[in-house]
Amino acid sequence: MSSSQRELKVIVRLLGTDIDGSKQVPYALSKVFGVGVNYGYAVTRAVGIDPHTRIGALSDKELSSLEDAIKNPAKYGIPQWTYNRRSDLVSGEDKHLIGPDLELAIKEDIQREMRIKSWRGVRHSLGLKVRGQRTRTTGRHGGPIGVAKKAVKESK
Repeated sequence: MSSSQRELKVIVRLLGTDIDGSKQVPYALSKVFGVGVNYGYAVTRAVGIDPHTRIGALSDKELSSLEDAIKNPAKYGIPQWTYNRRSDLVSGEDKHLIGPDLELAIKEDIQREMRIKSWRGVRHSLGLKVRGQRTRTTGRHGGPIGVAKKAVKESK
């Protein structure tokens, strides 16, 4: 049975995420936290799946191979520059984290920067912009700043 004759699944469950079955494989994989479109293309090519096929048309065997390739990219020859955790501070190895593992690693990185009181850590702890954006006009918290005309009229 060819992929065009297979029944298209509406929702595909992959790596703890519900994915729309009508999307092409790399774009569907980008719905998983920690997987982008470029990494999705790298994974589909490494596994040997056509990137233009819909993820709902894939068999369970192909889905499990995609899942394994995302979890173990070195086993499939995916280049290390596509990983999202290069030279990890704790282990020193190149990893690709997804889902809650990536969220936890990001939180730990921010906590470490706050603990050592780096510039980025101080900005994080103060709730300000971290990457050099301007703060004079944007990024203000709360309501509008200025004169309340109604209050000024009543005080006269």
